[in-house]
Amino acid sequence: MPQLYDLAAPCFFGSEATLAFEVRRLGAQDVRVTDGRVAFRGDAALIAAANLDLRTAERVLLCLGRFTALTFDELFDGVYAIPWEELLPPDAQFPVKGSSLSSQLSSVPACQSIVKKAVVKRLQAGHRVTTLPETGDVYRLRFTLRKNEAEISLDTSGEGLHKRGYRKNATLAPIKETLAAAIADLGRVRRDSLVMDPFCGSGTLVIEAAQKALNMAPGLHRRFAAEHFAFLPKEVWAQQRQAALAAVRTDAAFEGVGTDIDPDAVALARANAKLAGVGERCRFSVADVRAFAPAANATVLTNPPYGERLGDAQQAAALAAALGERWRQNPGQGLYAITADAEFEAHFGQKAARRRKIYNGMIPCQLYMYFTPRKAEKE
Repeated sequence: MPQLYDLAAPCFFGSEATLAFEVRRLGAQDVRVTDGRVAFRGDAALIAAANLDLRTAERVLLCLGRFTALTFDELFDGVYAIPWEELLPPDAQFPVKGSSLSSQLSSVPACQSIVKKAVVKRLQAGHRVTTLPETGDVYRLRFTLRKNEAEISLDTSGEGLHKRGYRKNATLAPIKETLAAAIADLGRVRRDSLVMDPFCGSGTLVIEAAQKALNMAPGLHRRFAAEHFAFLPKEVWAQQRQAALAAVRTDAAFEGVGTDIDPDAVALARANAKLAGVGERCRFSVADVRAFAPAANATVLTNPPYGERLGDAQQAAALAAALGERWRQNPGQGLYAITADAEFEAHFGQKAARRRKIYNGMIPCQLYMYFTPRKAEKE
């Protein structure tokens, strides 16, 4: 039997159900959903698959220990009890990051120092060395303190999973790739969907929808921290990459169309789509939202300019009104708009069929969903 690991994937608040579905589809065991996080169990192959395939996770953490820590001594002892010498080689670099919320130990720098010290002492004893050069591969350690409960983890991802590798530059206040993927899921994007975005910016919503429709693993074009972990078999990464490549639906009939009034944004969207491997499935052009005419079978996914992206609330309201007018004149299959504008429905001129609270970073937003509810949804 392969060794099973306790794993956890943080995500945007509001996208937990989507991530839980993704995790279960990979074959994870003991899936548990809490606010902004999905915990699960799996082997080394699942660690690789989760990093490569999860669209809505921010990272994949390997959970090594949980314990109560009311004092620095308890924090030290809990960290020291973890068999670090079985995980980290003697030359490992192991930076420590963490957070504390509603806990007796509230100083994050002090906790970082204690965690680091405990790992150093355990590694020195376990490897029977007096010095740790920290010149080898990087193993990023994370701790969280929540209501005096400590959790110690190893970050298997490295850079956040929203960094797919295709977006070299972005427009002002772009939507994160992981959030865009969650919206594509909530918008029921399928392999034969036509997705349109009249405020496409750097193209993220259209690109993520395209990758979902084509079943392209979002992590295919990047590397992960755990590929260098000595205790994980190297071959699982090549095996999972091969499986991900074999799963791409080259016959999918997906089409993506993005427009924006900014020519620089459109040029950037084209470049990003090409880097993401979906350049042939996505078209981007310069156009004003007032000329937007979605096709009858189109699913519109959009992030209307607001706040940092615009700075003028009146202008934002006018753009939402223009979008609403164009939608009523050319109703498509569904429209899904994420915005921090609490008055969006009034500006758009129509009450949404559904709304979902979702966070864009630390900004509370709503996803306004316009579609014809099914009979079961009406009742």
